[in-house]
Amino acid sequence: MNPSGIIGLILILTTLLSGCVFNPELLPERDDANVTALTSVEIREYQGERLSSITDFRENSLDGPQYINQSAYLLEIKGLVSHPLLLPYEEVITEYPPFKKKVTLFCVEGWEVTILWEGVRVKDLLNEAGVNPAANTVIFYAADGYSTSLPLDYIEDRDILLAYSMNGVTLPAERGFPFQLVGEDRWGYKWIKWVTRIEVSDDPSYRGYWEKRGFSQSGER
Repeated sequence: MNPSGIIGLILILTTLLSGCVFNPELLPERDDANVTALTSVEIREYQGERLSSITDFRENSLDGPQYINQSAYLLEIKGLVSHPLLLPYEEVITEYPPFKKKVTLFCVEGWEVTILWEGVRVKDLLNEAGVNPAANTVIFYAADGYSTSLPLDYIEDRDILLAYSMNGVTLPAERGFPFQLVGEDRWGYKWIKWVTRIEVSDDPSYRGYWEKRGFSQSGER
């Protein structure tokens, strides 16, 4: 094999094995057409620290960006809860207290972005549903079939956000609209986008898409 062929093979293998590329067969081309216009209005500095741009992310999903109909969207909260919920998008962003956090997402590929996230605390949603004392795990599901789980204690103790805004602008579809989980101190594969369902469980062994493929269950950095 000539040198150019070897280099090409290395690049392909790197793409296949990288933890933040969710399509093991094809890495979609970046399409920032819908987010570029937002860079003129996004916040780029917070508390004296420079923030990354919305366009600094890499495309990393099972099937490309999911374009979700806001008016038809319902966030489902089910499992070991007293009152399963179906929450419209507007209800989530207006009826629950908003919180802001500057958090860095680290990808196992080696890149990172620091963003000012705004959203609701997952624990506020779970409290509304009434969590069963036997629960210890929270499972998140996305519109593209992706899933991952995190310990309930981590969700509650760290005030983990379900974000609807980044750098002061509503999440674009390319970045997870309507909601992205802000998985503080966890690798990027735990930062699930396009969240449609949250399930409260007593099964700490549940493994999501990448966990089934050998990635750390905890996702701790």
